[in-house]
Order: sequence, then C-alpha cells, then structure tokens
Amino acid sequence: MTAMAYLKNVMLVLGVSSALPAPAQQRSDYPIQAVPFTKVKLTDSFWLPRLKINTDVTIPASFARCEATNRVKNFEMAAAHSGKFATTFPFDDTDIYKTIEGASYSLSVYPDAKLEAYIDGLIAKVGAAQEPDGYLYTARTIDPAHPHPWSGPERWVNEREMSHELYNSGHLYESAVAHYEATGKKTLLNIALKNADLVCAVFGPGKRTVAPGHEIVEMGLVKLYRVTGKPEYLSTAKFFIEARGKYAGYDAKSRDPFRNGSYWQDDKPVYAQNEAEGHAVRAEYLYSAMADVAALTGDKKMLTAVDTIWNNLVAKKFYVTGGTGAVPGGERFGANYELPNATAYNETCASVADVYWNQRMFQLHGDAKYVDVMEKVLYNGLISGVGLDGKTFFYSNAMQIKSSASFPQTEPARAGWFECSCCPTNLARLMPALPGYVYARKDQDLYVNLFVSGRTDLSIGKQKVSITQQNNYPWDGGLKFTVNPATATDFTMLVRIPGWARNEAMPSNLYTFAAPSGQAATLKINGKPVAYTLRNGYAVLARKWHKGDVIDLTLPMEVRRVLANAKVKDDLGKVALQRGPVIYCAEWTDNKGKTSNLIVPANTAFTATYQPGLLNGVMTLTAQVPAVEVDASATAIRTVPQTLTAIPYYAWANRGKGEMTVWFPERITDVDLLSQPPATEVTLPK
Repeated sequence: MTAMAYLKNVMLVLGVSSALPAPAQQRSDYPIQAVPFTKVKLTDSFWLPRLKINTDVTIPASFARCEATNRVKNFEMAAAHSGKFATTFPFDDTDIYKTIEGASYSLSVYPDAKLEAYIDGLIAKVGAAQEPDGYLYTARTIDPAHPHPWSGPERWVNEREMSHELYNSGHLYESAVAHYEATGKKTLLNIALKNADLVCAVFGPGKRTVAPGHEIVEMGLVKLYRVTGKPEYLSTAKFFIEARGKYAGYDAKSRDPFRNGSYWQDDKPVYAQNEAEGHAVRAEYLYSAMADVAALTGDKKMLTAVDTIWNNLVAKKFYVTGGTGAVPGGERFGANYELPNATAYNETCASVADVYWNQRMFQLHGDAKYVDVMEKVLYNGLISGVGLDGKTFFYSNAMQIKSSASFPQTEPARAGWFECSCCPTNLARLMPALPGYVYARKDQDLYVNLFVSGRTDLSIGKQKVSITQQNNYPWDGGLKFTVNPATATDFTMLVRIPGWARNEAMPSNLYTFAAPSGQAATLKINGKPVAYTLRNGYAVLARKWHKGDVIDLTLPMEVRRVLANAKVKDDLGKVALQRGPVIYCAEWTDNKGKTSNLIVPANTAFTATYQPGLLNGVMTLTAQVPAVEVDASATAIRTVPQTLTAIPYYAWANRGKGEMTVWFPERITDVDLLSQPPATEVTLPK
C-alpha cells in the first residue's frame, strides 16, 4: 500500500476530512525513517529488563501516584464543575497523559486486558472533563471563577509565561496518538482532535498570537498531522515556532533570562537564535519541533537554525554524562562552558528531550554523531534518573555529592515522587519506545544505530529481511549481526562505529580522550576480515546479502581517561573515566566512605571486572590510587594508597546516601580539599 493510500485509509477510519495536503508537501519528510519499535523484538540483557520493569513497576506506580496525589481527582472535579484544584501545578494533568502514553507503548508489546481497561476508564474521565468546544485544562474548568493563580483570569492570557494550557495540549496529543496506534481506539484521539481544532481556530495568522511558554504543543500537533494529514495542524505548529521573538514587553538590556525572554527561548526569532538557551526541557522540545517542521515543510532556514543550536550545545553546554541544563535557577542552560559540578542540575526531563531531538537530527542528516550523543545520554544521564527498583527517581542528576556543604538543590538520594513529577512520567513514556531507536531505513540503506540484542523483521525495497543482533553490550565490544533476507538481495548495511571507538570522546572539542587508543574497530563478514569505508561515522557494507550472512564487529573496550576543554573551569586538572559508552563515577560505599579525597594520576592503570551480583550486574573499574588524608592535628596532609572502585554513573545512589564524584583530580594540588576541611589552614606539598 502506498503512503498516500495508507493515509486515506487512516483518515476514513478516523472520520476526518479526506482532503490531503498538496502532493509536494506530503512527500516532504525526514529522508531517513526509523524502524518502528513494534518491529524490533528485544532479547537484550541490558535494556530488556529495564523495559520490563518500566512495564511491571514504573507505569503501575505512576498511575497509582496520579490517583493518590489527586491528579485523577482534578479531572473528576472538572467534569462535575465542582471542587477546588487539588494539586500544585496547572500542568499536573500531563502526568496522566504521559503515563497513558507509556502504557500504550507497553500495550503494543505486552498486551494486558486489565491495563487496557484501566486506561479506558481514565480516558473516559479525561473526556468528561473536556469543555464542549474542546478546551481541556482542569486548573480552570473546575472553578472558572477561581482558576489556578498561574492560569490568568481568562483562557490563554497567561500562556506566554505560566499557564501551560498549550503544554497540557501537547502532551495530550502525543498520548492520544500513542494510544490510537497501540489499540486502534479513537477515544483519546477524538478528545485530542477536538482540542487541536480549538487551538487551530484560536491561534494563527490574523488570530491570537503567542509563543507557548512551555513548548511541546508543536511536537504534538506534528504527530496529529502525521495521523490525519490535516494541514492546519502542521501550519499551526510552524506558527507557534515562528511566534518567538515578537513580544515587545521584554527588556533586551536585562541579563535576567525571565526579563529578557531567553528563559522561554523568546528573546529573538528562532531563525536568529544560535545557541541553546533558557529552560533546558522547553528548549529541547522546541528544537525537536523545529526539526520536525523543517523536515515536513522543507524549511531550509529553520534547518540551518536548529543545526547551529545543536552545534552550540554539543560544543559548549553538554555534561560528560549527557546531562543538559547546568543552572538550577530556572532549570536552564548557562553561558558557554558553564558546566559546574557542585551545582550541576541536569534535569531528567532534559535528557528525555535530548533523546527526542538527537533522533530527529539523525533522521535529517544521517550522521552518526547524533546517535553518538543520543547513546551517551541513554547509557548515562537518562537512566541515572530512575532507580534500579523502577519506582524511585532523580529530578536532577548531580555530578558530585559531598558529605557536607552540598548545594541545597542537589539530590543525594532518589525519591518516589515529586510535587512537580514531570520526570518519572517522562521516563515512563520514553522507555517502551526505545527499540524504535535501534534501526532506520532510507531507500536501500539500513542503518544500525544502537547495539541492542534482538530481532527486527522489515522490508528493504520489496524484499523481506530479518536482522538479529547478539551481544553483551555495553560491557563487551563483540557484536554479531545475522542477516536473513527472504531471497538474496542487494542493499547497504550502515553499521555505526561509535565516536568513542574512533578516538572521539565527543563530536566537538568539549571533551577529548587524554591519549589515543592503540586499538581500532574491526569487521568481519562470514568470518573473513573486511576493509570498510567510513561514511558519516558508519561502516558502509554494500553487497548482495544471503540468508545466514554474519557480520562480526569488535569495538575496543579500553578504559579511557576523558579531559574537558580548558574553558570548563570546574574540570581543570581533572579526569573522568569512560569504558565503551559508559561514564563512571566513584561512590562512597565502595571507597571507604568518601570520594572527594581520591586522586587519579595520569599513569593510573584500571582493571575492568564484571560483577553479576552488584547493582543488577555491572562492569566495575578498579585501580590503586593515592587518597588524601588530614592528620589528627589538622595541620598537614598526606597521601595513602587506596583501591579506587568506580561504577557506572547511571547506577549511583541505589545503595544509600553518601559521597559521589565523576571528575577526579589528577594531582594533589587539585584536590577540592576534603568534604570536612581541617580547622586550620594547611599547606599542600608541591
């Protein structure tokens, strides 16, 4: 079935207009398409347990907490037009939408009649809370005469800043599309379409104009456009993006991001923006939507803008763990190279948004550097946000914890829920969709992006092909791919050779490896070594493939010392540790109760050991290093030999509360002297 025929059938099912966009517009899209997550069946020992615990623990816990914290009650009261808004924030509605989205993705893989029935009941409550014209926002509907203080006295009047009316709509749209695609039911989709039609009637050229205060409605409208083909959804998404930089009430001379508009990415038109700015989650949702709209409309100017912003982020505003958003005040990006460790914020939601953005950038450009960044986020700064139990979380993700004098907003331990609980529900919706990031297609090219054991069945041209991955990644660099076409067929496998396996710590000079590796990635096909051409970070394997062909890729798994750009002042004289895609940290429980006194000299040799009984199975790094001690009189210091044990950063804070660090001083003079400083000043030896 052609794409046009499929779209017509979908629209008939939905009962929407059969009018389609102009053919030229319909053909414009991402040149590279991801293989849907429903087509990738995992057998992986690293990711599959995480997806399963998300299904069995995280999603049920999220629903239970939405009930217990009155998020569900808000919808019930809105339907009754009686009561008082019972939670803290006007965007609390979205925790229900995001959990439904994650549960819907889960249903696509693990059918569950009881869960599906529960979701049906929730959707009925959401529908009952919707006003006749499509407006859906419990913070106003419960008691229109006394709306939430952030909401403004009338609809939309405070949308530029705090109301989150359109933010709620965006998450509704994304949830509705996920539910429809998983179940075929239109119940939530019809609610979303009714709301979207209202939004399109209110906003647009010659109508109301606003730059949404918290972006995501743009991404949601694009998803509705893909399902329905209704051009107003795409044009309104573009309108919202292009509305930025037009508000005359900001003070361009102010350095306060709230006063100058940069907090909302609203200080200048998006076409004139050249760096990641403001609230990190809002920003990365905006940049994701810019990529969507650029792909669907062919807007080259927008594409140039989003490319420029991406380059700024990865070169100047990105933590080594993949975290983004350095500044706690406003959960926002700082200045270029402002990446402090003691006050690092790194909101978990920002990592979720970063995954969405980098996947889109890959689909636009077909360059492995975007997947390299996405992989760094996935294996480090994203899954650090959820505990191994699947029901405790970090809102922010620290870079160091000390026993005393810690920054007040730093989280030394995970929590089950938050007053603002956007992060747990964001993880709940991302995790089940992860298999959709493994493969992608363009014409006769098949991209292998992530190394996750499992099988996919797909079509390349008119030929059916299955690909099976077998590996123990990220602990082992031996990767095996078995290719099984229905009949012998010509196509190109593009297998990513990660930047870290090509001596590139980052696709910029923000981070570099202290020394080049003496090893290189090697490839064999059917047991025979092959030389390969590298194109945009991919090994190009073009040949006629036969049933049972086997590709063996071996990646070097050395322990690498990572150095930051000298402009990152907090990391001068310090080193981070990386093995494969995994960034490591030291935690108190493995290191005599503290980590702030450990030194990792340049000649330190590490041993990697897999520990199946530790933290659900991890590779640890150990080495003999100097540790700094203060003598009993607190008048001098000394170093003593100690075994440093490092664990994957994502696994910290699963064994209680205590010190942790990612960056280690290389010399005694760079030790940030002890979490418990001596009573009198001491002189450090040269």
